[in-house]
Amino acid sequence: MGHARSTTLSAALLLTTVLFSFVPALVLADDARLKPLILASTSAGGDMAATVQTVSKKLTDGGFQIVGQYSPYPEATILVVTNDALRAAAAKSEKGGFGAIQRVTLTKADNAIQVAFTNPAYMAQVYRMAADLTDIRDKLVSVLGKEKDYGPEEGLSKEDLRDYHYKFLMPYFSDPLELASYKTYQAAIDKVEATLATGVDGVKKIYRVDIPGKEETVIGVSMAGPNDDCSGDAYIMKRIDFKKIKSTGHLPYEIIVTKGKVFTLPAEFRIAINFPDLSMMGSNSFASIMCAPSSIQKALTKAVGGKLE
Repeated sequence: MGHARSTTLSAALLLTTVLFSFVPALVLADDARLKPLILASTSAGGDMAATVQTVSKKLTDGGFQIVGQYSPYPEATILVVTNDALRAAAAKSEKGGFGAIQRVTLTKADNAIQVAFTNPAYMAQVYRMAADLTDIRDKLVSVLGKEKDYGPEEGLSKEDLRDYHYKFLMPYFSDPLELASYKTYQAAIDKVEATLATGVDGVKKIYRVDIPGKEETVIGVSMAGPNDDCSGDAYIMKRIDFKKIKSTGHLPYEIIVTKGKVFTLPAEFRIAINFPDLSMMGSNSFASIMCAPSSIQKALTKAVGGKLE
């Protein structure tokens, strides 16, 4: 099982630092590389509520459905979107539900509002999807605009993304965490929905998208992190989202219900795909959120009615 293969960040931290401190980054041609996020526009002195309304209208006019809205902290609003093409692409891929949505973000920084979105072409490779989702990327660009792709300075190749893992001993996409198991898909969905409705440990549902023709559903969740627990969205982003252009599109976290199984991606993978150039050590690094992987796993397990080991 993926759960058995997954290694926590704290267990691998020292070893990976030693092994990789002096390994130079692989450099490929710019056109062979992808970045996780796309900056659509930046507007100085804008009003958040008005900008959210404007962006929402552009998205719906452009054929996207807004299935969820989330503000993890006052400076940020996240719109979760999907459409028929995304759902159809998800249906053709194993655990394709992870790629059934895209996230559009509005973040206030330096007295300006940054409008950005996850790069569908990047995520399609990360989630090993059958479709490359370049059509979705182009559609979002036509609807929202584009200033530049951003994230890691060099970007990553398609080959690297399809076999991505942050460092030696870290999990791959093929190493999902099994949070719970039920006799049927419907039993799993019913239990997950009921437990999420209670908001246990500050975990709440933001959106749900059912994948057509499959017993599969993706559910996005907010994590408040009770008592400043490091499973919290704000706790984590405060420590790792420190660049001038914000990576708010990392949120929200998602779980997948496939038949009777409930899965999520290990935090060591889920965080790294959006912050692949995050350093191992330092004040703004993976070391600063060393407690996150186990805390997130614990919070999500409880949130879907699973049993803690």
